[in-house]
Amino acid sequence: MAISSSERLRRFYERLQGADHVLIAINADPDAIASAMAVKRLLWRKGPAITIAHVNVIKRPDNLAMIRLLGVSLTHWKDLGATAFAKVVMLDSQPEHHPSFSGLAPDVIIDHHPVGGTAAPFQDIRPNYGAVSTIMTEYLKAAGIRPSAKLATGLFYGIKTDTNNFQRQALPEDMRAFQYLFRHANTHLARKIENAEIRIDFLKYYRIGISNLRFRKSRAFVHLGAVVSADVCVQLADFFMRVNRITYSIVSGICEGNLVVIFRNDGLRKNAGTLAAQAFGKIGQAGGHKSMARAEVPLDNLPKDLDVHNDALVQRWVMRRVGTDPGNI
Repeated sequence: MAISSSERLRRFYERLQGADHVLIAINADPDAIASAMAVKRLLWRKGPAITIAHVNVIKRPDNLAMIRLLGVSLTHWKDLGATAFAKVVMLDSQPEHHPSFSGLAPDVIIDHHPVGGTAAPFQDIRPNYGAVSTIMTEYLKAAGIRPSAKLATGLFYGIKTDTNNFQRQALPEDMRAFQYLFRHANTHLARKIENAEIRIDFLKYYRIGISNLRFRKSRAFVHLGAVVSADVCVQLADFFMRVNRITYSIVSGICEGNLVVIFRNDGLRKNAGTLAAQAFGKIGQAGGHKSMARAEVPLDNLPKDLDVHNDALVQRWVMRRVGTDPGNI
């Protein structure tokens, strides 16, 4: 029997009842940031202090613009120190999705990625949904809360990005939430976020990516070497999906002691989340959706004879892991 939005909201409030300080844990991207804004609004007037903490380094221009223009207050995971929290809410992620989350026992998990191995006292995980922002919009409506212009803009943009303008996996619920938010959002702000300028120091990676690009049938493979942020790999993976005849884009780079591999496809090919998990799940964190996925492998887990400073060797190793013989390029 399907659980109603009002019942989900009741269970959500019940789990956080009496908390004096709540931690919202995210791997910051537009969907996660907007969802955290929504949880903060739901708990407004309920009493607890709220801290939104992100585990990643935020460098993507749209993320930075979103935080600045919508006035979102975030704290990096490493800066939490010994702060005590009565309850932990995890959004758009699960404990096994990032090494920093390992050992964390959240009281609430709200996510749209496939169900992982960690259960929470209250969890609302809907893998078929295009965005957690859609789920949070349903919570707000169940609570009778009309979102402010900034909150509506954040959720609107979260759905827009995670569904890639509804070109990726989405349900009618995503479209209904998007249409509802459109009536309350500031579309001018949304365009400013979306059209945020590419950082100058990211431009060199486009040159590296084009130089290192390898094709296997309609798949594009790129290894960027050391990158300042994993967001660079995300941007390049999205960029190469815009090239005619490319149906699969796999971009890797080395960042903060990990090999990061980003998967994108046109939604018609083999499930990207399954491919990522099969290729890298036994040696790192890996998973995602049909059209988009991510893997992070600690460098210590890579073969001892693999020279991580030799970009060509790493690229060939990644291609073999995902089942493509580089000799056939």
